[in-house]
Amino acid sequence: MTQLDTFAFRPSSLQALDAMNIETATPIQSEAIPPLLAGRDVIGQAYTGSGKTLAFALPLVEQIDSDEKQLQALVMCPTRELAQQVGGVLDQLTRGAGIRTAVVFGGRAIGPQQDEIRAGAQVVVGTPGRILDHLNRRSMQLDKIRFLVLDEADQMLDRGFAPDVERILSRTSKSRQTALFSATTPEWVHRVSAKYLKNPVVIKSEPEMGDEPDIDHVVYEIWGGDKFAVLCRLLDEPTSGSTLVFGRTKYGVRNLAAKLHRQGYKVGELQGNLNQQQRDRVLNTFRDGKTPILVATNVAARGLDILHIERVINYELPETHELFTHRVGRTGRMGRSGRAITLLAAADLPKWHEIERGLGRKLPRITPDGEAIKPSTAPTRRTRGARGGRRSYGLGRARAGR
Repeated sequence: MTQLDTFAFRPSSLQALDAMNIETATPIQSEAIPPLLAGRDVIGQAYTGSGKTLAFALPLVEQIDSDEKQLQALVMCPTRELAQQVGGVLDQLTRGAGIRTAVVFGGRAIGPQQDEIRAGAQVVVGTPGRILDHLNRRSMQLDKIRFLVLDEADQMLDRGFAPDVERILSRTSKSRQTALFSATTPEWVHRVSAKYLKNPVVIKSEPEMGDEPDIDHVVYEIWGGDKFAVLCRLLDEPTSGSTLVFGRTKYGVRNLAAKLHRQGYKVGELQGNLNQQQRDRVLNTFRDGKTPILVATNVAARGLDILHIERVINYELPETHELFTHRVGRTGRMGRSGRAITLLAAADLPKWHEIERGLGRKLPRITPDGEAIKPSTAPTRRTRGARGGRRSYGLGRARAGR
């Protein structure tokens, strides 16, 4: 195991790590930091909760000249929540180094963000749409960028974000150093990234024995039943942590949260139609434990780093196995155990078979009464990120956890 203080970091970074009580490098940090410090481009893939942010943030800080009051590093994130989280980590690392950071995203007034950048921000973390706003208003210049990061690169280079990302990259120096990080890097990411990176070091960090996410997966087959009734019975189970419930659409999440609220559950909702103030309030109450249940779209699948999430429930399936990986990665973080529960109706089967093919494994299925189904398809040994068939979760009426 590599100690982080063996790398050539500036003293202020080592002091920040000490204040965070972080000493040992995770596998992705051990593999990515040396080439990044050497100036190489990097594509890094590692499981959620593996320390990817520090893997690029620590080398980024080393590239900054605190005497130059101009923008030198840019980190692009797909969601406001992830931008805020990454910005928080960088703020901790740079506080003692005389380096100024700014976080920019939509939903908040652009004026204060412009003031921060013009005051000499050397690092900007932001979402593509708001970064383009600043570029168009000439409040941000990218010609001096030395270090550029695409966090959650699979989403950043997908068709939805790619045009904005490409416009931004076209305004940066071709001599920049570029890093792409994500929990999943489909083959098309490597093809697209060939346009943006120079002979990158490709890192696929597998968890070491004992370091893999400790997540129990189970799938409930609800052929003729009511998904909502099964969800309520799950939420009635006593838990020591919080529950994150994923829906598919903004409209569906809003309706599901309202339905649960009418049933007496203390629940928050996170979806794209909320303004920034509402999103912040919902996340803060969930993070503080005041709201034990959060119903969310995939906006919460990436970057939501809340250690007390005990369960993730897929009320509706995601579109891809990569999104499934991101969703369930919200639990079982930093050495804690977690549960990932998927509710499967008959109409979900084609999509579920596609997800399992992408995952490369079958997950154990049970009925709502806890009866195991198709035991021959359940994993016979512990697989990475899943412990199949070790126990079943019967849905007998438990005392309410409302």
